Amino acid sequence: MNEQLFDVIIIGGGPAGLTAGLYTSRAKLNSLLIENMLVGGQVMTTTKVENYPGFPGGIDGPELVARFHEHCQEFGLQIVNGEARQLRDEGAYKVVTVDDRDFRARAVIVTTGAEPRKLGIPGEQKLTGRGVSYCATCDGAFFRDVPVAVIGGGDTAAEEALFLTRFASKVYIIHRRDQLRATKTLQDRIFANPKIEVIWNALPEEVLADSKGVCGLRIADKISGAKRDLALEGVFFAIGVIPKAHFLAEVLELNSEGYILTDAECRTSMPGVFAAGDVRSKLLKQIATAVGDGAVAAIATEKYLDEL
Repeated sequence: MNEQLFDVIIIGGGPAGLTAGLYTSRAKLNSLLIENMLVGGQVMTTTKVENYPGFPGGIDGPELVARFHEHCQEFGLQIVNGEARQLRDEGAYKVVTVDDRDFRARAVIVTTGAEPRKLGIPGEQKLTGRGVSYCATCDGAFFRDVPVAVIGGGDTAAEEALFLTRFASKVYIIHRRDQLRATKTLQDRIFANPKIEVIWNALPEEVLADSKGVCGLRIADKISGAKRDLALEGVFFAIGVIPKAHFLAEVLELNSEGYILTDAECRTSMPGVFAAGDVRSKLLKQIATAVGDGAVAAIATEKYLDEL
């Protein structure tokens, strides 16, 4: 195996990883960022980001990522494409296996993020960013005065539906059961909101499209099998997210949902390994909080290396 030595390896190229890389490379630490897919993570599928400070009127996700990327490269951040498959603790060094190569570093920052759980129905993937979304906070404002649907029945789905009533003319909640799993407080707010209609025992079958994007959702009654099409312009999937930390389950402490547990300085259960962004257990998952995490993790890493 070909081994290389770095001061810090960052696993994941979303906003948290790019920010961490900006800070560590600017601090003259020999830094390597590893990304399996496109640099930028989920932001690359966001048509417009309206809640990131400094961009009145919003900015396209790919354009924001391009600025992040350019800024990092200004300070010499190295980027390698590949999938991190293993992390090993060898005392003074950590070894990250990327595909069939090993890279060594004195510290590691994990910023692999989380991905929305997909339902996998026809039209879902093709229409992502064109009416299909996984984040009402990110995209809700694009659906002013039009009907939308939220798929799910837990707290996240309820919160997404309530948030969307600020913009949409009507919000359908599509739930496969005959009662919601959300907390009673959220349910009370759902049932009291005249904009929200819950469709029970409903199975989403296909996201429908026209030349502009989403134009409807085909659902089937779980009991009778009867199908019908709802006319709407947005479909929000709220059936959970999956943290990308599965390859770390045997070496880092995770919570019951698979998120990495950290302290306030983003330190994990393994000395010299930090975690930032959506992959760690925290309240809010947004670009702004990922950037904040990345900065904290980078400074904590620099402090750790200084103390070695």
